[in-house]
Amino acid sequence: MTRFIFKRTPGVRLFRTRAAWATSLSALFVLGILLTLVSGASAAPTAVGLGTADSFAVLAGSGITNTGPTTVNGDLGTYPTTTMTGTASITLTGTNHGGDAVTQSAKTDLVTAYNTAAGEGPTSPIAADLGGQTLTPGVYNSASSIGLTGTLTLNAGGDPNAVFVFQAGSTLTTASASQISLINGAQSCKVFWQIGSSATLGTGSTFRGTILASASITVTTGVTVDGRVLARDGAVTLDTDTITRPSCAAATTTAATTTAATTTAGTTTAGTTTAGTTTAGTTTAAATTAATTTRAATTTRATTTTAATPKPKPKPVANVVAASTTRARPAVRRVGLTG
Repeated sequence: MTRFIFKRTPGVRLFRTRAAWATSLSALFVLGILLTLVSGASAAPTAVGLGTADSFAVLAGSGITNTGPTTVNGDLGTYPTTTMTGTASITLTGTNHGGDAVTQSAKTDLVTAYNTAAGEGPTSPIAADLGGQTLTPGVYNSASSIGLTGTLTLNAGGDPNAVFVFQAGSTLTTASASQISLINGAQSCKVFWQIGSSATLGTGSTFRGTILASASITVTTGVTVDGRVLARDGAVTLDTDTITRPSCAAATTTAATTTAATTTAGTTTAGTTTAGTTTAGTTTAAATTAATTTRAATTTRATTTTAATPKPKPKPVANVVAASTTRARPAVRRVGLTG
């Protein structure tokens, strides 16, 4: 009986072990990328839909009061309290809907928008004062109040659709001369402030975004608002301000440029043949350039055929002329016969 003994090769075993580890690490790497993409996608906030409230620059629940020459670029309305004071000094580019059906519909949509903004997430906690900070797109939450002293910079990172949502458990208060700066594509129409109670904008400040306050909104003297002031239940107070409903810049689309193919039908360039030259037994073959045809579309094919080089002709063999041997004939003697 014959026995076969098989020996394990350590190198093969080690190779298989390393291959298994490499496969496992690759799988973990791919899983990590997928988790990152999913978490990143879920962290991106969405713009808050305003419905019919979108056309309003100022919308209140319990009346509007204005002092001094104020400019409102957008619609104006209040409901259920329809009282409006100082409207004669308001320069309005839009429609004063008062408490009509349009305003009532807008108030209903405002409630929905407020709840949507309050439910945005996941959130990042923020300090009580946003001054001096630069923030990227996201949802920022303060369980209590939000303040702004100095400048808050919102950086969209080159994405014009980037959304910023701020959630305050109670109030929003901006200091005098404070401002919000938008950079790298950030737009006021994509900035939303959900305020749990009242909002107050300081004198001479510049504010950007849509305020969705559950209670009142007070815009003090000389404030510029690139956005909306929408008070769900309370009143809106204005004083020599400029409020402009924001509009998003249209997305820039670069149209594809299509160049039509140029077709030259049946255009053939005849081949050029150069006769061969023979020098001292050396023959240069004739070069023949085949016809070149330009075909449709953008592809031009040129086929060049070079005639086969003929074998060199054998050198002429010198004719050898055999030497001629001239043999002398013997002299013929003639003998005369005599009788």
